[in-house]
This record gives sequence, structure tokens and C-alpha cells, in this order.
Amino acid sequence: MTTSERRYHITTFGCQMNKADSERMAGILEDMGFEFSEDPNDANLILYNTCTIRDNAEQKVYSYLGRQAKRKQEHPDLTLVVAGCVAQQEGESLLRRVPELDLVMGPQHANRLQDLLEQVFNGNQVVATEAIEIIEDITKPRRDSAVTAWVNVIYGCNERCTYCVVPNVRGTEQSRTPEAIRAEIEELGRQGYKEVTLLGQNIDAYGRDLPGVTESGRHQHTLTDLLYYVHDVPGIERIRFATSHPRYFTERLIRACKELPKVCEHFHIPFQSGDNELLKAMARGYTHEKYRRIINTIREYMPDAAISADAIVGFPGETEAQFENTLKLVEDIGFDLLNTAAYSPRPGTPAALWDNQLSEQVKSDRLQRLNRLVSVKAAERSQRYLGRVEEVLVEAQNPRDNTQVMGRTRGNRLTFFSGDIEGLKGKLVKVKITQVRAFSLTGERVNESVVASC
Repeated sequence: MTTSERRYHITTFGCQMNKADSERMAGILEDMGFEFSEDPNDANLILYNTCTIRDNAEQKVYSYLGRQAKRKQEHPDLTLVVAGCVAQQEGESLLRRVPELDLVMGPQHANRLQDLLEQVFNGNQVVATEAIEIIEDITKPRRDSAVTAWVNVIYGCNERCTYCVVPNVRGTEQSRTPEAIRAEIEELGRQGYKEVTLLGQNIDAYGRDLPGVTESGRHQHTLTDLLYYVHDVPGIERIRFATSHPRYFTERLIRACKELPKVCEHFHIPFQSGDNELLKAMARGYTHEKYRRIINTIREYMPDAAISADAIVGFPGETEAQFENTLKLVEDIGFDLLNTAAYSPRPGTPAALWDNQLSEQVKSDRLQRLNRLVSVKAAERSQRYLGRVEEVLVEAQNPRDNTQVMGRTRGNRLTFFSGDIEGLKGKLVKVKITQVRAFSLTGERVNESVVASC
């Protein structure tokens, strides 16, 4: 394949970790001389970065793959790559199902993409799903945004939630060193990025696999310590982190978020169910009472903090009364945003084998009822913004109205207002909120003043 012919396309399914992995793999491909193609049919290397958290995401991958496998029969120089969690879960069986595939690689191998592709270009069909130590990231990602950036701080997960396939496909926890993380954030600051989101499947576990303890016996490296360590990086105006686990969430972390001005008042803490018996069956390691205490503590320190979460309905054995406990938790707490899903049995997880599965009809009904309540509560939470002046970091033009720009408040509310993206991208702007909706806001600039400029 000559350099002039090297065009790649990446389709990403699933979570923020996958998006971050895709950006790193795009960076590697561009280092290899590939150019990005918006149109997959114009690319001669296609990479699907896959998600297996729910069955419908997995099925979508197979339908996309089928189309490109047909195309490969006419264009044998097409290179087909499946990366991510479906690749890790299915391994060699993917090659049996789609023999046109050239490379199957699990998420732990994202930084090895160049080596693996060189084996492919030498005529090999490659499967890379063995557990390895993740190589420190030295390639510059091709980031989708010029304003906000993901920074991985810990890979993998040691939890064993009975519904979740992540530990099987992403491996055990591996924390990056604070020095490597800070160096990446410093580089982002130099490049003009204004916001970073620290990422981990279970970010509160950060550092517990790194050597060193304090005199009091506490791990020397924790997420809280990391926030203090990276907080003063020049150029970075905002810091976020996700995803938190209630089992490990501490008051010390909440205090740090209040004390550190760059850390945004937004917490993403999945609860999954409002019923203690179900939480135990899920092996989550906390009760709904503990979860409520965490939220109450956050609101004591930061009354205005935005809270988002994840919830599952229709887990095996869930009774109507247990589902109503979830509704009650959502009613009582009032989330700014809640990602909801009907339970989907995943291969290799304990809950998939249980014989008390619920019907799709029951799961669908409960999901609709939960979503209705979520919208009502989010709309109520939005009311507090009406008439207020919020700081918005401008990210892009509104795709539906090119006279408007869009960005996010510190509480992560999507906000639209009139303006020119050329002059405002990457700027922190004061916006008076004039319209509120359940999940977004509209406003107008205050005194045309820019709070901080690039």
C-alpha cells in the first residue's frame, strides 16, 4: 500500500474510554502516513472500535462489518480491523464469523496498533487479545475536539459486578503514573485545550496498584492526590473526571473538588438500582442508603453541584416493588442526567446464566416509566438555571442553527447562544440563561464579555 493510498476511517461504539482509545489509534495511523476519510467507502483501512456492554451495540457492529466484508471481496487491498471489547470477548471466533477480517485486537492493545498492522501488511491475519501490561502512551492522539480532551488515568477494572463484561474485556486495573498524566495534560495546555476529563472505568481505584503508602497507611497515589497534582497545569481552565464508584467515593475527594477552582461541580456516580437486594445480587458493594449519603455530602459541600448517574432496569429477578425502589431513589435525589438501560445478558457474566430473567416486555415497560420520570426530574433541576449567569466553555457551532454556538456549563449542561464560532471557540463566556429544557439551556451573552481567552 503506497502512502498516497493510505486513507483510514474509524467508527467508535460505546463509552468515553472507547472514544479516547479511538483518538489514540487515529494518532498512530496518522503517524504511519494515513489520512482520515469521513466516508468509510473511500477508506482502505477501516477500524471498528467496539462495545459489548449491551447486545444491540454488538449486533450493530456485525451489520457494519458485513457491509465492509462484501466490499473487501471486490477490493482485496481493504484492511479490516475490529478493536475494543467485542474483539476481546470474541477473539478468534470473530475470524470464523467474518473471515475477511485482518486484525482483531482487544482494548489493551490499542497502543500496539502500528506493530500489529505491520504484521498484517506482511500477509498475516492477527488476533491480539492476550492480557498484557499497557504500554505508556507516547503517540499524540488525533483528538476530535480542539477545546476539550480525554486523558486516561487508569485502564481496566477489578470489580466483579455480576452483569458487567468490562473486567473480562478490559483487563485488571493499571494506573498510569502521575508524572505521565501531568505531562500529557501540560502538552494539552500548550496546544490550547481548555478542559480535560480524567478517565477510568472505575476512576476512584486510581493509584491503588502503584507503589507507595503514606505514614498513616493510606495509598500515596489516589484520585484526590492526582487532582491536587495536576490542578495548576497552565492553560487548562477546567478539570472533570469519570466514572466514579460509590463503594470507593470519599469525603476527601468531595472536599478537594470544592477547594480546587478548576474542578467542575459535576459528579457522575452510577447507582444501577435503588434496591439493596438487587445491589447485593449485582455485587455492587454498597446500599442505597450509602449512595444517598454520598449525594447528601456532595450537596452539603456544593449545593448546586450537578449529579448524573447510570441505572439498569429489568435485572434478573427484579420485582415490581424493587423497581419502584429505583423510581423512589430517582424521585428523591433529582438527577441532572441519568443514563438508563434495560438489562442485557452478556456472555461470560454470572447474571446471564441465572434462570430468573425478565421478559423483554417487562424490561421495556420499566425503562419507559423510568425515562419519563428522569425527564420530569431533569426539567425540574433545569429550572434553577433560569435567569442565572453561567460560565460556558464554547466548543462548536450549533449543528441545527449556524447563528448559534454551543458549549457546556461547569455543571455539564449543554448551552446554546447566538455567536460566531470563529471568534468564540475555546473561550469561557458569561451567558444569561433565558430558556431551560430538561437536558439543555439557551441564553444570551452578558456584556459581550469574555471571561478567559485563548
